[in-house]
Order: sequence, then structure tokens, then C-alpha cells
Amino acid sequence: MHVPDGFINAPVSAATGLVAAGAIAVSLRGARRELDERTAPLAGLVAAFIFAVQMLNFPVAAGTSGHLLGGALAAILVGPYTGVLCVSVVLLMQGILFADGGLTALGVNITDMAIVTTVVSYALFRGLVKVLPRKRRSVTVASFVAALLSVPAAAVAFTLIYAVGGTTDVAVSKVATAMVGVHVLIGIGEAVITALTVGAVIAVRPDLVYGARGLQQRLKLRVGGELVDAPAVAVPVAARSSHRKVWITGLVTSLVLAGFVSFYASSNPDGLEKVAKDKGIDTRTGKHATGDSPLAGYGVRDISDARVSGGLAGVIGVGVTVVAGTGVFWTVRRRRTSDTSPASVPEGV
Repeated sequence: MHVPDGFINAPVSAATGLVAAGAIAVSLRGARRELDERTAPLAGLVAAFIFAVQMLNFPVAAGTSGHLLGGALAAILVGPYTGVLCVSVVLLMQGILFADGGLTALGVNITDMAIVTTVVSYALFRGLVKVLPRKRRSVTVASFVAALLSVPAAAVAFTLIYAVGGTTDVAVSKVATAMVGVHVLIGIGEAVITALTVGAVIAVRPDLVYGARGLQQRLKLRVGGELVDAPAVAVPVAARSSHRKVWITGLVTSLVLAGFVSFYASSNPDGLEKVAKDKGIDTRTGKHATGDSPLAGYGVRDISDARVSGGLAGVIGVGVTVVAGTGVFWTVRRRRTSDTSPASVPEGV
């Protein structure tokens, strides 16, 4: 659903840019409360994983494919504020390095694919978790439903943006019907990927899943005839260090998906590309500012073998994204530490 340059006019693109900038500023502050020494590197990995899986277009209808948006997955694994930042990092890397998603449309893409999907999915997720049994399986079920509905929500958001700032004279009703229809199908794929990933992480390290925090009830002890909370049990050293295995496993998986499995992804246009072509809203698509990039189109220039070119581009993309994402989240984490250090607390507090 990467919107290219030319779909949306300059004033609305600028307005969504301001919305995106404001949301990122708020998310940077909110992420300080979500990140700790374990989840900061995990957040960088989540960004890299989303980048990798977005290369795996899957067929959803005749001549149409879809790919993960990732807002629900990121929000549930590392928190909604951090989730917005994760998807934004991915979109920035894709736009600059791979000419995927217009640079003038970056605000549109962040608003639609990072903000809308994260906010909608996490609100639905929290609501479902409150009414479902307090079990790990409920987190997976809630993840599936939240991810499923987040994709058509993004399709509706794009339609609204197009209604205000579209550069072609196509009836909004036609765009809405086509966008929502195909993205409901894409949402099923999004839901499956999200639920499987969340379920895999929660099976080995439930403490690393942000959306699962608070589900386990504290042990009660009877003292003097009254029930009181038992003291917190220290996390075993093996459990504290196993997050490295999760990180390494996730990174290797991302590299394999981007470097090898992506070659077998569907070559059909994704939902937005198909709708744009069928309805004629792509007639004013502009040339991408980084269209001459050595990695444009998810291939390495001057490498003729498509398998090698695409695989190498995917590996580079995962590497750059995990480095950039981890750098951002470690910086946010360190900022939180400095803000809460004794030296930063005014006297008398």
C-alpha cells in the first residue's frame, strides 16, 4: 500500500507530513515508557522483520497480491508508540534506498501505514484482551482479529486522503469499494502472519511481548488471615539471557526471508497498485526522487542474476533497517534513563 508521488496533491501531502511528524514526536516520548534494556534491541529487530516480510507479496485474488503492513504486529510486540516508530523506520528505508513509496508521499504513507494501522489494531487488541480469558492463547486470538481489521482501516484512511487531495478525477465511491474489498482479503494474510509471529514469541518469551504484560496474576499468600501479593520472583539468569537467542533467531529468519524466500513472492501488483491501475488514479504518478538508487526496485544494480540481485538487496535492507532501528530505540531508551536518573530529579522532590 505504498503510495507513490503524484497520487495526492502537494497541500494534502504537506498536511499529512505534519501529522506524521507530530505523531512521531509523540511516539518518541511514549516509547521511553515502553522500552527497556531487553525490548530496545527487540524493537529494532521487529522493524527489520517487518521490512523482510513486506518483500513477500502473497496472492489474494486474480492478478492481485498483498503484503504485511506490520502496524498490528509491531504494536503488540513492542508497544503502540514504539510500533509507530518501527513502521516509520521501515517506510523511510524503503523510500530512500529502494524507491518504494514516494518521498513527497512519505507523510501519507506514515499516516496510513504506521499511525492508522497501529492505533486501530492496538485499540481493538486491548479491547479484546479485556473480555477474553486471561490466557496466552487470547493474546494470539486478539492479535489475529486486530491485524485483520487494521488493513481495511488503512484502506479507508487512504480513500479519505484521496477524497481530499487526489490528483485524478475518479469517483471516491469507486475507489472506496475497490480498496476496501481487496484489502479485506489482504487483511487475512496480515492476520495470519501477525498471529503466528506473536504466538511464536509468546511461546518462548511471553515477557517480551508488550501486549501480554499484566495478564499473569500475582501469586497470593495468606498472612495473618489475609491474602497479600507474594514477593516478585527474580527472573532466572537463563531466562534473562535467552532474549539474545530470540534476537538472533529473529534476525536469521529475517535474512532468510528477505534474501531467499522473497524470490518466490508473487509478482502481481499489490492492492493499491491494482486499484490505481484499474480505476485510473495512477495517471499522474511522478518519477521517484531516488529512482536511480543502486537498490531501486529491490535489486542491486549491475547484477544480472535476478535471484542474486533481489536476495542481496533484501539482505542489505534487513541489515540497514536493523541498524537504523536499533540505533533509534537505544537512543530513546538512553534518553529515558538519563531523564529518570537521580541527577535529573530536582531537589526536594
